Amino acid sequence: MSNSSWKDVLYPFTVWKNIIKEPVTMRHPEKKEGSERYRGFHKNDIEKCIGCGTCEEICQNAAIDMVPVVGIEAKDGDSGLRPRIDYGRCCWCALCVDICTTNSLSMTNRFRWSVEGENEGGVNGSPEDYRFIIGADKKYWDNVEEGYRKPENYDLTPPERVAMDHLKPEERSTSFIEMMKGYSREQALKEADRCVECGICTATCPAHMGIPSYIKAIREDDMEEGLRILYETNPLPEVCGRICTHKCETVCSIGNKGDAISIRWLKRYIADNVESEKYRKILGTESIQKNGKKVGIVGAGPSGLSAAHYLANMGYEVTIYEELPEAGGMMRYGIPEYRLPYEMIDKDIDYIKSIGVEIKTGIRVGKDITLEELKENYDAVFAGTGLHLGRSTRIENSDHERVYQSIELLRKISLGEEIYVPEKVVVIGGGNVAMDITRSMARLQRKKYGKVDVTATCLEPSDGMLADEEEVIESREEGAVITPAYGPQKIELNSDGSMKGLEVAKCLHIFDEEGRFSPKFDLEDKKFYEADMIIESIGQASDLTYIPEELNSTLEYTPRRQIATDPDYQVKNMPWLFAGGDIVKGPDVISGIANGHLAAIGIDRYLKKGEER
Repeated sequence: MSNSSWKDVLYPFTVWKNIIKEPVTMRHPEKKEGSERYRGFHKNDIEKCIGCGTCEEICQNAAIDMVPVVGIEAKDGDSGLRPRIDYGRCCWCALCVDICTTNSLSMTNRFRWSVEGENEGGVNGSPEDYRFIIGADKKYWDNVEEGYRKPENYDLTPPERVAMDHLKPEERSTSFIEMMKGYSREQALKEADRCVECGICTATCPAHMGIPSYIKAIREDDMEEGLRILYETNPLPEVCGRICTHKCETVCSIGNKGDAISIRWLKRYIADNVESEKYRKILGTESIQKNGKKVGIVGAGPSGLSAAHYLANMGYEVTIYEELPEAGGMMRYGIPEYRLPYEMIDKDIDYIKSIGVEIKTGIRVGKDITLEELKENYDAVFAGTGLHLGRSTRIENSDHERVYQSIELLRKISLGEEIYVPEKVVVIGGGNVAMDITRSMARLQRKKYGKVDVTATCLEPSDGMLADEEEVIESREEGAVITPAYGPQKIELNSDGSMKGLEVAKCLHIFDEEGRFSPKFDLEDKKFYEADMIIESIGQASDLTYIPEELNSTLEYTPRRQIATDPDYQVKNMPWLFAGGDIVKGPDVISGIANGHLAAIGIDRYLKKGEER
């Protein structure tokens, strides 16, 4: 037997040496403080805390409850709740401190409940004395700095997100093939493991998707369950898995200490890995009982498709009328294919058609069929049209023939129509649509000329641009020049009337003190961009000409010129008409999906009330 083995055998008997030692009694134990890193009573910075509840979830003794606090309201990224701890249950393991997503939780080195003069009144033996909201119910140790804190660079969840493979700029710059490749199984599982299931994201998502639940399904490698969770609130998962504005990620609790969870990419992973032929069986829609009622829908965009999907599941006969050749609305005709391939749009739409929704394309409501005819032919009508019209800067010479609207060009590119592609292009705007047309024109230029000369300029500073950060980065990677914080002043023409270029000036501020749009410029700081073509991309407007004047005159509008509805998305003064999508709220796909779903519930409620009468 080795020496170390003998030591292991004999070691337990070494405690007997203490039998001859005289015990030590501390006369004043209350004056003894814990060591610098002692795990004593908790502190919580309630202003830093977001109420994510990860401390409550990890506590194996059920010592923590999330409760409301007076003066703290729920908002995006903050549940409004704060942890209440029960020291009758706490075992001082510090897992709550280690998992805290904002590092607001810590532990002091104080372990004495009350000290004369420090905690007046002491305790009376009631269990309630040992249960309080940390940080809100003041304690004598609140200002103590010593104690346990999560060690620096120590996290129970990795702070960096799993990157998604994508085409390099030189691979994608001359084509419209999809640039993002999607997660592999290994990548998805690794990213899903970062989620703490706090649910802060669900509250912020316009559709209130069950995000922690479908991420859990990925961890359990159950794609069918994940798909069922997606379709509870979102019938366009392939679309949203690619181009959702992912408001959920902006409030992800993990984002407080690193990168937010790639919620959008994980949604895509589920949809990409379930064959569409299995959808009806998985989702239980192989047989839907019809109720004999009919609903007509204007527009096959995200809102109209969402309403149609949920109405069809309720048993309604649904027909969608779409002016353009294919269904999809702005998803198909406003977003380039390198971001959203047409076959992915079709996968989502084909399933909706498979449950009985009829889509009639090439039919313009207001021309080929009137809104009044829809009212006569259907029990209810839903209008979910998008923002298909561009907005003009109205600067000097903005009516020139070589000044275009981004939304018009994107639609023509999607339709496969030939467009004017000059050597020098200037885009006015800094949102996602502006980046879409910037990148599309850069691709067409590189394909035609072998080089790129596209400049995009906008009023907003670089850290305030409306486009997603990755869109701006990828635009630059593909050869475009992005110049923030400069606003258009006038379009200059050559003596023969041809386009010369755009003059811009430094933007000092965009809004006045009352928050109204009122840009101010430094006219001493100007730039001039030569251009053969100028594209305006400063916003979009709705085309409501399909609503006849006698009906339009009764509509109420919001200050943003969107149609006013009640909470069921029923148009005021017109009980038979419901509305959603960008003409009510947006513009973004997930908001359209959400209000289409809610409108479907409202229509069902409205028609069932009719049955009761």
